[in-house]
Amino acid sequence: MSEQTSSHTVLVYSDDPKVREHMKLVIGERPAQTMRVTFVEAQTAAAVTRLVAAGGVDLVLLDGEASPAGGIGLARQLRDEVVGCPPTVVAIARAADRWLAAYAKADATLTHPLDPVLTSRTIANLLREHLPAPSPEASSQPSHESS
Repeated sequence: MSEQTSSHTVLVYSDDPKVREHMKLVIGERPAQTMRVTFVEAQTAAAVTRLVAAGGVDLVLLDGEASPAGGIGLARQLRDEVVGCPPTVVAIARAADRWLAAYAKADATLTHPLDPVLTSRTIANLLREHLPAPSPEASSQPSHESS
């Protein structure tokens, strides 16, 4: 039996367009075999907050080195202010800043330069962990599999 492909929206935040492009490139459109992602970009903290609050974003990838609003502070703000905030991942420049990201309630941290395998795995795992529960209608449907 083959698994169905799931589709997700990932919001990528950085004040630097080159960093946003690099983060999208490292994740790719298929971070896992059964998963597709569409990217939405934000250049400002206000845009991130607006897009996340509007809904439809499944995961937020924040540049911890963005300026003037860094991804670590923005992760904390989203957790504190947005009901139903999606998982957040902060890309940091120094591994020593992981404790700050943990304090900010980020779900995961990645360290620049981003490793494509680790980044894709982290994104895919967080998206899987936060999939909505199957609806009762879907689980009560009869199976059409043949033996």
